[in-house]
Amino acid sequence: MTHLTRLTLDPRHTAVRKDLADVDSLHKTLMRLVPDNLGPHPRARAGLLFRLETGPEHVLLIQTAHQPDLNALPRRYGTAQTRNLASMFTALRPGMPVRYRITAAPTIARSAGTPHPHPVTGKRRGKTTPLTGDAADAWWHRRALAAGLEPLTSHATPRPFPRKDHSRIGPYTLTQFEGHARITDTDLLTTAVTHGIGKAKNYGAGLLSLAPAQP
Repeated sequence: MTHLTRLTLDPRHTAVRKDLADVDSLHKTLMRLVPDNLGPHPRARAGLLFRLETGPEHVLLIQTAHQPDLNALPRRYGTAQTRNLASMFTALRPGMPVRYRITAAPTIARSAGTPHPHPVTGKRRGKTTPLTGDAADAWWHRRALAAGLEPLTSHATPRPFPRKDHSRIGPYTLTQFEGHARITDTDLLTTAVTHGIGKAKNYGAGLLSLAPAQP
């Protein structure tokens, strides 16, 4: 069963300061919450998604496919509350109004001039390019609809990648989208929440949060 953990970090902790400054280090710390020996794609197998919330406190939202092992975190790293999302999934209904929030990495595969298509898929390899502004908004609208969610309002805010050497992480930039929406397909939405949306999930992208909203 999918679990969501709200972890309030202690900014005085040496490990916390290190992780807040470098998303690679943060990802390694959070992988300690899940079992070992999960094969070649451990993050995906563990269902690990996370998002660093903005505000006066340093809060991490962490989603895992199973109960996380919080004892694996450094001592006094933070204070955690974990809940099972089964009741939330059960409550979802088509037409239900919700508030949503997601930090995502909008991208598009642009033609790289590859002359020959892939022998199996028939597709030409494209160069992954980050999207910003109106293009990012359009990307989110498409991905939300494909996830069983019809956005009614949307506010987009650029978000930085924590990176100790200030270098860019691959072809990705982060944008936080939040607003109100209407559920159109509960199966698609459950899958999207469980597995995340878009790329750069190792770096704090893709976790979709939902809350009830007034009609």
